[in-house]
Amino acid sequence: MHIQRRIQIIFKRYLLGEEIAILLVLLYAPLLVHWYDGWFNKNISIEHEYFSHGIIGLPYAAYIAWTNRKCWLRLPNTPHPLGSFLLVLATLFYLSRLSDLVNLSLPLMLAGICLCLKGIPGLKLQGMPLLFVFLASPNHIPYLIEPYALPLQHFIAEASGLILIKVGLNVRVEEIYLYVNNRIVEVAPHCAGLKMLFTSLYVSLILLDWTGVWSSYKKSLLFLVATSIISITSNILRNTLLTYFHGTERETLFNWLHAGWGGDLYSACILGLLVLLLNGMEKYSPNQYGN
Repeated sequence: MHIQRRIQIIFKRYLLGEEIAILLVLLYAPLLVHWYDGWFNKNISIEHEYFSHGIIGLPYAAYIAWTNRKCWLRLPNTPHPLGSFLLVLATLFYLSRLSDLVNLSLPLMLAGICLCLKGIPGLKLQGMPLLFVFLASPNHIPYLIEPYALPLQHFIAEASGLILIKVGLNVRVEEIYLYVNNRIVEVAPHCAGLKMLFTSLYVSLILLDWTGVWSSYKKSLLFLVATSIISITSNILRNTLLTYFHGTERETLFNWLHAGWGGDLYSACILGLLVLLLNGMEKYSPNQYGN
């Protein structure tokens, strides 16, 4: 009798999990397909493209949640009242048909499910996957940040102009515009490296979690600061090359680096540099971390 009771409890537990998974797939599979289609084919708005790091971030979040499954099952079923509130809010967001709210309903729905099933301990256990899902959910926050990027745009324009002058080009810099041989290049907010900065920091968080370095506050902070410096420096070099190509009428190279696969290759190299940087930090100070 005791064994039969345990089998029924386990069966109900897994059945509940399967039902929730099926419901989430039915609700959010079309949304995820829309996200990935836009990220891969670049047929979306620039603001949406800021979150293309979700290409690797969402699968990684699912991987973390899966590896936590045994710990999840061991947690007591202690629902938290906030979970019901988040589920209702996520449902309202989903039904609103406003793109930002529909997108943000996914992390809210997942957080609400965690609280309804396992309470605060469940939310803490799945904290990192939820963070990666939230930071990969497209919204218009980058659009709101863009006006404050003007000092960064001006700094990049000045730095790129100085480099080009050193190599012998006749360059004039006016605010965020560079003039070379009567041809103009604008360091727009998107070209100021905001997307690359967001992507670099997101990938840095994945690397810190993957290696366990996040347990060291000082190293994590140092790595994030170094990531920001690398991202900004690499963008200065990229804008310098774009200005040089455009100013010297090398349009094929300009288009290749600006909108072609050359830009993707350049970004991949920068992200690869972050991996090398973190490996170097671990070799320089080989502490033991827990994954």
